[in-house]
Amino acid sequence: MKLPYIKKLDERGDLVVWSVDGAYIRGHMDEEFTNFGQHYRFKYIPVNELWIDREAKEDETQFYIDHLLVEHRLMAKGMSYDDAITKADLVERAERRKAGDLSRFTNKGQKLPDGAKAHVELWKKLEDGISVWIVDGRMVRSVFDIDFTEGGHDHVYEFVPDNEVWIDDDIEEKERGYVLLHELHERNRMAQGLPYSKAHAESSRLEYHCRHHPDELHDYLSAEGWA
Repeated sequence: MKLPYIKKLDERGDLVVWSVDGAYIRGHMDEEFTNFGQHYRFKYIPVNELWIDREAKEDETQFYIDHLLVEHRLMAKGMSYDDAITKADLVERAERRKAGDLSRFTNKGQKLPDGAKAHVELWKKLEDGISVWIVDGRMVRSVFDIDFTEGGHDHVYEFVPDNEVWIDDDIEEKERGYVLLHELHERNRMAQGLPYSKAHAESSRLEYHCRHHPDELHDYLSAEGWA
């Protein structure tokens, strides 16, 4: 395997912040790697490094750094991931407010926007009535769910309108097909009654398979209604 480093972004004390090729990591090392990570969450990351997935739009890097600094420090002291991420989310959310995101997207805090306001571009409307949208990932994270990553759908997120699948616009185009497969399969299986945990695990395995067998992606997408 190659090293996933793209460029050094920053140094914070003994920690080095790297931009990394998240698509490569998800395809060859760990399909569950998300927007960022650190050693105490992902053991393959060196202890003195913070990794941030290369963004399609480099506009959330500082939020992720602030989050990781807290998460890394607390987990290094023995705090559980669940507790550490809760505290790190508070810091990240405060930075997003300071940047003006909440005011901009909620009319100065007066009203939570309709989920449709996150729409950037309609990718495709499927024959079964499902609409697949590219959405403003920064808006979704700043207003609805700070942990939103890669994609989602109406069977998981209450803010996603009925019969919609969302793909984060921060995902590079070369990777969108794999995320799309995951979300469509997961939604279809949940519509059949499978609980989220099982549908997600099954979808992750399918996504990982296609990342290693990209020639099969089209056939699997077709089976999920993408025609």
